[in-house]
Amino acid sequence: MTKETWAFLDTGNQSAAYNMAVDEALLDWHSQGEIPPIVRFYGWEPAALSIGYFQKAYKEVNFEALKEHGLGFVRRPTGGRGVLHEHELTYSVIVSEEHPDMPAGVTEAYRVISEGVLQGFRALGLAAEFAVPRTEEEKASLKNPRSSVCFDAPSWYELVVEGRKAAGSAQTRQKGVILQHGSILLDIDEDKLFSLFHYSSDRLKDRMKCAFKDKAVAINALCAKRVTLDEARAAFKKGFEEGLNIHLEPLVLTDDQKRQIDKIQHERYESDNWNFRR
Repeated sequence: MTKETWAFLDTGNQSAAYNMAVDEALLDWHSQGEIPPIVRFYGWEPAALSIGYFQKAYKEVNFEALKEHGLGFVRRPTGGRGVLHEHELTYSVIVSEEHPDMPAGVTEAYRVISEGVLQGFRALGLAAEFAVPRTEEEKASLKNPRSSVCFDAPSWYELVVEGRKAAGSAQTRQKGVILQHGSILLDIDEDKLFSLFHYSSDRLKDRMKCAFKDKAVAINALCAKRVTLDEARAAFKKGFEEGLNIHLEPLVLTDDQKRQIDKIQHERYESDNWNFRR
């Protein structure tokens, strides 16, 4: 079977605002037919907290702790909960809703796109599998999460290894295009992560942090030999090619495209009107 060629872009470590601006720009360009479907890898410098589109910034986030740790901050265009982007590989996939391999339903599209993440874990020798909430209680908990922390529980078709969530993803659909991006953890600093959110009591915070250890896991807690970021990049690039049955060709940004990214970064993701809108 002939493999479809998609674009591939690795922007390296960038600011939180830049990272979200690039994802939005790629969505725009794909909706206009300027670029093919694309897989992107990126990192965060400085490390940053991103919150979901619907989260309440001041109510949920401890901005004093954020400042103490020297972290960036941004609101994502996607839903979901708060993610500390530090020791991780972040990915995004941008593809038309009308693509013949994309199911119409959001949940099933997650499954198809996340096959690339699944194969990436397997390329590292990890027995990853999709999370499928089975009971009505588990399904209900997805609609009413108790925690502001993304990795507190897996959603439909997110990746678990040995029963614990190892990657978190979020999705939005705009202009006829699916944008799914996600965080693949190499390591977790649990103390830092839980310091970034408000809790009704220290007791609740400690209880949730303790429970978190049984719910989330990073790659380097699973592998006998430490996995470097470059090794993760190679494994997950291979994973997306195999999981989506595609061939990836590098995308080189033009000067005009870079200017468009700068504009989106300044006008939206560096704006208090966007980041603190809720």
